[in-house]
Amino acid sequence: MSDTERTRTPAGPSSSGQKQQFELGSGPGRVLVWFYGVFTVAAASRSIVEMILDFEKAPLAYVLSALAAVVYGFITYSLVRGGEKARRAALMCCAAELAGVLIVGTWTLVEPSAFPDSTVWSGFGLGYLLIPVILPVTGMIWLRRARTA
Repeated sequence: MSDTERTRTPAGPSSSGQKQQFELGSGPGRVLVWFYGVFTVAAASRSIVEMILDFEKAPLAYVLSALAAVVYGFITYSLVRGGEKARRAALMCCAAELAGVLIVGTWTLVEPSAFPDSTVWSGFGLGYLLIPVILPVTGMIWLRRARTA
């Protein structure tokens, strides 16, 4: 990566007429970084403890919580890293996260016996104030805006 690509400045033309890179983790993106960071730690901590203490009780739920932690961590990293490749990767992960929330959320309502214990995405994230369903939508809006900036 060149020094120009590493430079993170707000979008807009520079004095030389070149388009400067949009910083994904600035402004509202900083709030997204914070939420994704908190959810990374929360989902990872929860899944690790549950897998160590009682994995046999609800292996699917605990593995899905661990998967959520990995997705959250990757999105956090991408937002902090910045750049077009990171933006595209984060956008794809937000879309995958939203699909996971919708699939698992629906699954937990239709077939609750499949989940003896809840996941981060159970009931569309109801146990987490619906933030798991709001966060990827907000992230995708921010990442789409970053593309046009």
